[in-house]
Amino acid sequence: MTAIQSSSSANGAARFPVLVTGGAGYIGSHAVLALLDAGWPVVVIDNLVTGFEWAVPKAATFVKGDIADQPLVARLIAEHRIGAIIHFAGSVVVPESVADPLKYYENNTVKSRSLIESAVKGGVRHFIFSSTAATYGIPDSVPVAETARTQPINPYGWSKLMTERMLIDTAAAHPINFCALRYFNVAGADPQGRSGQSTAGATHLIKVAVEAAIGKRSHVSVYGTDYATPDGTGVRDYIHVSDLAAAHVDALEKLIEDPAASHIMNCGYGRGFSVLEVLDSVDRVTNLPVERRMEPRRPGDPDALVADNARILATLPWRPRRDDLDTIVADALAWERTLAERREA
Repeated sequence: MTAIQSSSSANGAARFPVLVTGGAGYIGSHAVLALLDAGWPVVVIDNLVTGFEWAVPKAATFVKGDIADQPLVARLIAEHRIGAIIHFAGSVVVPESVADPLKYYENNTVKSRSLIESAVKGGVRHFIFSSTAATYGIPDSVPVAETARTQPINPYGWSKLMTERMLIDTAAAHPINFCALRYFNVAGADPQGRSGQSTAGATHLIKVAVEAAIGKRSHVSVYGTDYATPDGTGVRDYIHVSDLAAAHVDALEKLIEDPAASHIMNCGYGRGFSVLEVLDSVDRVTNLPVERRMEPRRPGDPDALVADNARILATLPWRPRRDDLDTIVADALAWERTLAERREA
């Protein structure tokens, strides 16, 4: 295993290697691309349970392994002189978390605790955590600010909130600061076609809809048409995965700039779209209507979940660049067609 050398930015500031957990997955691979594009050396650790080694750019160092393997993580931190960890590894399917809660508390909470301990023991000073809007549960008001009550309604949300709590307490006791980014609905794919959502059986609406658009699915189910929204279907805040990845780079630089401060911030655009508006966008982009089937509501789905993103806009230089629904859909569709071509090759 060859140690990665630190690089320097245009202004001469040293850029130490960053360890990205789950960097072979959907959001993680986009963050790796964003870090590399910004000149950061990157080491990826992923157990490849849901990720793909081909999704890791060749410019990054890839290690197959588990974040709970403390001797392995300690070796990576020491050999590569890791200065920050960006933590994506975990399980993310809400219904599965209800059916198998212990899996989620193991993968998302217990293993995160192990990773945080490895960071502290290895002298890593900065930690960025992939959190979720599921920490809010069903919000009392929309848009949702970070000061809102956190009352998750499923084990997935609780498993993430517990990790946030561990980071708060660890940062108070040790020389490490953190940023927990609470994602809203992540969608789209790298505009350059380098990565995208590739997991089989994905449940996210835009992924499902573009699969239907290319014939991989026969239809799209619309769960509930009687919500308290303009058209009766659920409203969500969709953020382009490349914009989300860019937020991680800005968050890293903020943690370095002020090592005494930690942050919890929403990642969203502050605007929601209903299920039917998303499907209308898919129809526009493809010029081919996708079949819609109306189904009963799923338990626990809020009417609307939209980010108040004032804090991230005030704290980071981050600004959305691809916050157009048709653009998000078009990038997701282009990636889906790329996957289809790979399967046929």
